[in-house]
Amino acid sequence: MTDVFIYDHVRTPRGRGKKDGSLHEVPSVRLAAKTLEAIRDRNGLDTATVDDIIMGCVDPVMDAGAVIPKAAAFEAGYSTKAPGMQISRFCASGLDAVNFAAGKVAAGSDEIVIAGGVESMSRVGMGMSGGAWYMDPSVNFPAYFMPQGVSADLIATKYSFSRDDVDAYAVESQKRAAHAWENGYFKNSVIPVKDQNGITILDRDEHMRPGTDMQALASLNASFQMPGEMGGFEAVGIMAHPEVERITYVHHAGNSSGIVDGAAAVLVGSKAGGESMGLKPRARIRHFANIGSDPALMLTGPVDVTEKLLKKTGMSIADIDLFELNEAFAAVVLRYMQAFDISHDKMNVNGGAIAMGHPLGATGAMILGTVLDELERRDLNTALVTLCIGAGMGTATVIERV
Repeated sequence: MTDVFIYDHVRTPRGRGKKDGSLHEVPSVRLAAKTLEAIRDRNGLDTATVDDIIMGCVDPVMDAGAVIPKAAAFEAGYSTKAPGMQISRFCASGLDAVNFAAGKVAAGSDEIVIAGGVESMSRVGMGMSGGAWYMDPSVNFPAYFMPQGVSADLIATKYSFSRDDVDAYAVESQKRAAHAWENGYFKNSVIPVKDQNGITILDRDEHMRPGTDMQALASLNASFQMPGEMGGFEAVGIMAHPEVERITYVHHAGNSSGIVDGAAAVLVGSKAGGESMGLKPRARIRHFANIGSDPALMLTGPVDVTEKLLKKTGMSIADIDLFELNEAFAAVVLRYMQAFDISHDKMNVNGGAIAMGHPLGATGAMILGTVLDELERRDLNTALVTLCIGAGMGTATVIERV
């Protein structure tokens, strides 16, 4: 199989996913196009040689529909020879887009692929595309369907994470994200979003609350107690995990991922593809994997897929220098660190989605880029990137610098 390299990556800032968010007036196609423009211009890319553009988009409806990567290529002025495809694996869509691209390059069918994702959550609400998992009782029952926040609280209860534990993790995420921004760790990867007149709309993640402390978070009510208790979902969780007598509700908006708008793109290719354009590889995609996991816990897939990936590669946890796990909910990351005895010094070292937000289809590509930049900054070698996924799945990728 052909080696697969990462040549570059960019992302937009993450705008607050509400009508008063800075990116609300920017359609999804324009967010995606901004990343395509940046990848082209930074690398002198001949877009006629791009074999595919693959982007994750969890809710590809309304102005995010109709194969948004191809539409974005038109918007960005790419050659009409560049095709496009959108995919969805819920929260891992952006990382799976990169993995899908890597598979095509490894198989020898493509030489240069741009992969990533986009989500405008202020314009297309979460769950707008519908689906049987949410809505069909014949699927709900075997899937132990419940809101993800109730699953996160089930994880916290089962693995003994207190309200203080999840809040303390959230405070640290905010501190790390603020520190990274203040010290310019994202400056080479975050591209400003500008309007048609060239005026900057947003050049910095705007969901962050760097002044967050334990006292502020303590004032927030648990967000998922009502659907859990009144909606009957706690009973579903206990049915799946009878060892849990009742769920303790600890998650709220301050220790869960933020709803935001954003896009990301990663330039992936073979050695020959890069050399033909005079590009220098930054990292090699060593391996990737997907897995189905406990649908009631739902968000423990990163543990399961990491075990699968390490077995496939013959690696151990000790071989990984840095970990990047999407902060869907604080308990997700705490459980992962607990399962593998990973120090927080190696995990999400520049904060994560609790502080900066989680634009569903784009996040996987964003955090892949974040950890690559950090490997280079620290002169380290290997990183593992993973995300939990709705309906009980996990996706993970190992990269190593070259």
